[in-house]
Amino acid sequence: MPEQSQTLTAEQQSIVAVSALTAIGDLAKLNTALNRGLDAGLTVNESKEVLVHLYAYCGFPRSLNGINTLMAVIEERKKKGINDEVGPDASPIKQDGNKYERGKRNLETLTGRKEVGPKSGFAAFSPEIDRFLKEHLFADIFERDVLGFKDREIATISALAAMPGVEPQLESHLSMGMNTGLTQGQLLQLFDLIEENISRQQAETARRSLAKVTDAKQKKQ
Repeated sequence: MPEQSQTLTAEQQSIVAVSALTAIGDLAKLNTALNRGLDAGLTVNESKEVLVHLYAYCGFPRSLNGINTLMAVIEERKKKGINDEVGPDASPIKQDGNKYERGKRNLETLTGRKEVGPKSGFAAFSPEIDRFLKEHLFADIFERDVLGFKDREIATISALAAMPGVEPQLESHLSMGMNTGLTQGQLLQLFDLIEENISRQQAETARRSLAKVTDAKQKKQ
């Protein structure tokens, strides 16, 4: 079995910065991060897909602001004679099969555990939000093929790490991200980038969440 990488690629580091800055709405720094991402090898469609993905975590307003910023960046670069690789378009959303069940299977892949028995917690209290999560987030969005599960978790973790008050969701996605193959070293590097781009306070909160998740995983072994 090959040794797992403990560092993020240049493209993945750019996903971190773009996602975090989109989540907090810092469009000036996002402009710079998007330029760096394209320089690092992200295609136009990969950059766009990160911003589309993020609307589920930081809302349409900031996702749309990010997309508008990307459009401006691309136009600026064209004027400078830079022709960025567009890359493959995302495939149409699947229409086959039961969407709730597809989303449920994707979520089970990410969490590493089966969803069995009666609904509990928020899913029991609000079946609507459970359906939206399964059918839209984990089927419509996570099934899109421009980004794989690992890069989608990098984007998600980066956005959540940048925003205060979402530690439970961050912890859930840290666990999911590790299940996609993200290593502790890569996540620590991700949080260094959060400190560089957002704040030390947010990075320290994320590091504590990672320690909590890692400890819980070790106790289950």
